[in-house]
Amino acid sequence: MIEMALQDDGRYVMGFAGDTFNTCWYLRQVAGDALSVGYFSAIGDDDASARMEEFMRFAGIDPVLAVRPGRTIGLYLISLRDGERSFSYWRSASAARTLADDLETLPGLGRGDVAYFSGITLAILPPAGRERLCAALTRARAEGVTVVFDPNIRPALWDSRTEMRAQIMRAAGLANLVLPSCDDEVTHFGDSGPDDVAGRYLDCGAAAVVVKNGGKSLVVQSEQERVDFLPDPVSKVVDTTAAGDAFNAGFLASWLIGETLENSCAAGCRVAGQVITQHGALVRLTMDNE
Repeated sequence: MIEMALQDDGRYVMGFAGDTFNTCWYLRQVAGDALSVGYFSAIGDDDASARMEEFMRFAGIDPVLAVRPGRTIGLYLISLRDGERSFSYWRSASAARTLADDLETLPGLGRGDVAYFSGITLAILPPAGRERLCAALTRARAEGVTVVFDPNIRPALWDSRTEMRAQIMRAAGLANLVLPSCDDEVTHFGDSGPDDVAGRYLDCGAAAVVVKNGGKSLVVQSEQERVDFLPDPVSKVVDTTAAGDAFNAGFLASWLIGETLENSCAAGCRVAGQVITQHGALVRLTMDNE
C-alpha cells in the first residue's frame, strides 16, 4: 500500500508499506544473500502500482504480481501520539483484494520454501478468495512448504468478531509457525497471557508459536521446547509502526538458517528495537557487520 507517514516537522512523506511487505523488506536486509525473498499480490495498471512494483525490485524483493486493469493499490495514513500509532485507510478498490481470484497453487514455491501470510491477508479477501488461499496453503504445507502466519488482528477489517476469530484460528491451524502479539490476543480472544495464547494456537494445529509481548518476556512454545526471552529495553521509542513485522523478519532470518529459538528471538528483538526508534514502517537497519 501507499504509506503516508508523519514527520517531525508535520509533513507527511509518501512511501510503500504493509504488514506482510514490511516483513519481507526487513527479511531482505537481515538475511542478505542467505535467502531469496518474493512478494505475491495483485496490483492495478496505474502509475502508483507501477511505482510500487519498481520499489519492490529496487529493494531486492521479487514481485510476483497479478495486474488487475482498472484497479489501483490501497493507501493508509499514520497518526502518532506518544510513539503509539493509529491508522486511516483507503483501500476499498485495492487490487490486493483480488489476489486469490484465480489462485490454485502458491506461485514458485516448493519443498523447503516458506509461505508467510497474515490476518490482514485473510481479512481483505472475499469469502471465495479466502477459501482459495486456505486451500493453496494446505496443499503447500503438504508438499513441504513451511507455512508461517501472523494473526495481526484488525477488527475493523472483518464483518464480525465471530468471523474474525473463526478465520484466524482456521488459518493458524494451517501453519507450521504462528507469530501472534499478546496484547491483541488478550483483547480479542480473552486469553490471560502469553501461555494461554501459545496453548490455544498449539491446540488448533500449529507446530510452534512465538508470542510477541512488547518490551516484556516473549514466550516460544512447541511440542518439544519452551523458551522465555526478555528483550533488552529500548531507551527512546519514536514510532511503533511495523515493530511486530520487523520482529518477524529478524526471527525468521535466524530460525530459517537453523539458529536456536532463543537466538532467533534475540535477532527479532534487535531488528524491532531499531525500527521503533525511527519514523515510518520501513527504515534502514544498521547491521552487525556495518
